[in-house]
This record gives sequence, structure tokens and C-alpha cells, in this order.
Amino acid sequence: MKKYIIYLSLSLFVLAGCQQQGTGNKQTAGTLLGAIGGAVAGAQFGSGKGQLAAVAAGTLLGAYVGSEIGSSLDKADMAYANSTAQRAFENNAPNQSARWQNPDTGHSGIVTPTTQSFQVANGQYCRRYEQTIFIEGKSETAYGTACRNQFGEWEIQ
Repeated sequence: MKKYIIYLSLSLFVLAGCQQQGTGNKQTAGTLLGAIGGAVAGAQFGSGKGQLAAVAAGTLLGAYVGSEIGSSLDKADMAYANSTAQRAFENNAPNQSARWQNPDTGHSGIVTPTTQSFQVANGQYCRRYEQTIFIEGKSETAYGTACRNQFGEWEIQ
């Protein structure tokens, strides 16, 4: 049975290596660790084919739980970015930047509204902006427009 766990663990690491660098690293790590933990836990139950089924079930359940935990960490980055953007769109003068950083991941960003609010044909108020995100020493910059929705929140268009 230990052979199966070792083979399963190696297979998971090989599959993780096939993933493109820099995308979903936290979610992948959570999936791998959850799968391995689930396999080890499943190996404690039953014997023979029953034990193999328990390892398989434990692996799948562990992978799912680990994946959810890993992806929720990425959601924390998004929460920091969104909160900062809301404040910047509401309060900042044109070209006045607002910064955010997730202390748990080290990821950070800058949101800079580039215009005053302006009204579009449907009556919504909008602002153009520039946003730069810094992850693992790399930066990505995007430009867009955010408009106030019916609830008074700014939405990226």
C-alpha cells in the first residue's frame, strides 16, 4: 500500500510540474498537499481493495479541500485590490495613486484614477484608471473604466 501512496505522490508532483509557471501556484500547492494528506489518511482505513478505495477517496477529497483553500488565498489578494480601487475611485483626484499589499502573500498593487468622474449616456458616472499588480517580482499594468452601479459601488467595465 505504501507503494501506491508513493506513486500517487510522485504522479501529483509530475502533474504539477506540467502547469504553467506563475499561474495558480497557491491553488496547486493546496491541491497537492490536500491530495497527499488525504491519501495518507485514507490508507489508515480498510485492507486490500477497500484500503485502495479509501486511499482514492481520501486523495480526491483532500485535493478538493486543498484546492479550495489555495484559491481562497488568491481571493484575499483580490479583496485588497478591490477595496483599494473602491476608495481610489471614490476619493482620489486624477493621477493620485492608491496602494495595497497583502501581507500574507507579499503581492501588491497600485490603482490610479486618471480622470475625474464623467457621466455616460445611460446616466452612470464613470472614471478611467490605470492599475498595476506586482506578483513574485513581475508587474502587469492594465487600463480600463470603472462605473458606479445602481448600489453606488464602482464596477470595472
